[in-house]
Amino acid sequence: MSDSTDGSGPVSVALVDDHEVVHDGLISWFRDVDPPIAVSATFTRPADFLEKYPAAAGSEIDVVILDLTFAERATAPAEHVATIASAGYRVVVYSSSTDPHVILDCLDAGALTYLAKVEGREHMVAAVRAALTDTPYVSPSMERAMVANPRSSRPKLSDREIEVLREWFRTESKGATGEALHISVGTVNTHLARIRMKYARVGRQASTKAALVARAIQDGIVHIEDL
Repeated sequence: MSDSTDGSGPVSVALVDDHEVVHDGLISWFRDVDPPIAVSATFTRPADFLEKYPAAAGSEIDVVILDLTFAERATAPAEHVATIASAGYRVVVYSSSTDPHVILDCLDAGALTYLAKVEGREHMVAAVRAALTDTPYVSPSMERAMVANPRSSRPKLSDREIEVLREWFRTESKGATGEALHISVGTVNTHLARIRMKYARVGRQASTKAALVARAIQDGIVHIEDL
């Protein structure tokens, strides 16, 4: 994966969509982008992607652009998102669905950004660039879903996100957190970015470590005596 932390360097992406016209279109969009966005691999099934790239650690892939529906079998819309995100990848969903529930499910499953296929090149390029820094890019469809969010004010954090959050609270740095959990600093950053995005989506900003501690205590994720 890329060592860039500011989004200004080259990006290597994998496309996972069962329509070759989408592959061709995205390759065309990324052509002549500066700094480069290179399509390193294309797949028509998530299983084929994971067979070649089972984990983000040591992979050449920086960002995975993922559709939600595939002809092989019916799945819950966010199922493949969860599988690929849990392997450590930064996932940008690119789907025809604009259903707010589908969008929120994908974000809860670990996607950094959700783009509807009606949204254009500038949004895709910006989303890929933001993903390289483990930062969500809020597309128009994603913003609408977040504003209309019918869910409770307590975000749904995964078990792994809670584990990373608790360890980060106990340690001096993200590096120490990564060492304790045997993951990279980039993966720690990805989890923390997702947690902050989930809090922002329910109207409870947590842009600093202190704010996240406060939110976590309010929600019973941690207790003062645990810190």
